[in-house]
Amino acid sequence: MSLPMRRRLAVLPFALLALGGVAGCSSEGAQTQCTLNDCTVTFNRGVDANASILGVKAELVGVQGNNVTLKVAGQQITVPVNGEQQAEGFNIAVQSVTQDNVVVKISRSGGGG
Repeated sequence: MSLPMRRRLAVLPFALLALGGVAGCSSEGAQTQCTLNDCTVTFNRGVDANASILGVKAELVGVQGNNVTLKVAGQQITVPVNGEQQAEGFNIAVQSVTQDNVVVKISRSGGGG
């Protein structure tokens, strides 16, 4: 194997790691779409739905009428549909609630996203 090829192969894991930092989110019972400063999380209802995003864990606790209860970075909050709350340095906005899922946008406070 030539030296330039070895260098390219040696750099590949670091390049993939850098990309993983932006998309560094995981979830169970949810789908995530993230940028550097915010994530839109679609939680499935009726399951234990959670996502690890922006360095914190976000969980869907429950839905009561037009209010959604979430746990973000260990703090439990209730947010109305189309409303927004702050918790642990994050803005949490509930975008929609259906019979099947809950869509929430979570962004870093002060981080335009």
